[in-house]
Amino acid sequence: MAVKKTKSKQKVKRKNIVSGVAHIHSTHQNTIVAFSDEAGNVFAWSSAGAIGYKGTKKKTPYAAGLATTAAVEKAKEHGLKEVRVELKGTGSGKDAARKQIEALGIIIKEVKDVTPIPHNGTRPPKKVLKRDLK
Repeated sequence: MAVKKTKSKQKVKRKNIVSGVAHIHSTHQNTIVAFSDEAGNVFAWSSAGAIGYKGTKKKTPYAAGLATTAAVEKAKEHGLKEVRVELKGTGSGKDAARKQIEALGIIIKEVKDVTPIPHNGTRPPKKVLKRDLK
């Protein structure tokens, strides 16, 4: 006879992090919110897709707010009280996520936009010759 083995769930160790960094990466498709300590080790994260939204609903500010709520609840289990916020990307969920962090009782020390900006960009396509237009 086969005996079913039951796995015992391991408890998540409470890390007791008081101050950290909130990374909000908002693209045209999705919003990802991650909380890390000052060294950059992520201990809580969530995204609009992880909550259950699919397709075009993932890019809405409402979905970004719900993803932020889920990530903040996980982060509060580790004792998070105050954060520096780093915003990245051009999506519509950046501002909604930042406001939601503040509304849930986390103190925001600093807000910084770390969106990468090209200084020169890529090489443009070659010009069309007049003889090719005929």
